Amino acid sequence: MTLASARHILVDNEAQCLELKQRIASGEDFADIAKQYSSCPSGQDGGELGEFGPGMMVPEFDKVVFSAPINEVQGPVQTQFGYHLLEVTSRVE
Repeated sequence: MTLASARHILVDNEAQCLELKQRIASGEDFADIAKQYSSCPSGQDGGELGEFGPGMMVPEFDKVVFSAPINEVQGPVQTQFGYHLLEVTSRVE
């Protein structure tokens, strides 16, 4: 089974998600932004979600996590929880 590790930032709206993505692209630290802005409890850990397999997260999340390049911020990804920025930190088959 494929396993992935990822981190994310969860916010309420797409505009904020895009703004935070731009700040990260400009050199701000993903973990610092997650701690400051993410509404998910994982934000306090820099957005770290740990290791998980397919089907353990919502489908929209899985689709990105199991196909996106490693260490490249993806998003906004909309789920029923809000808007996410995702970064896959590892993936093993």
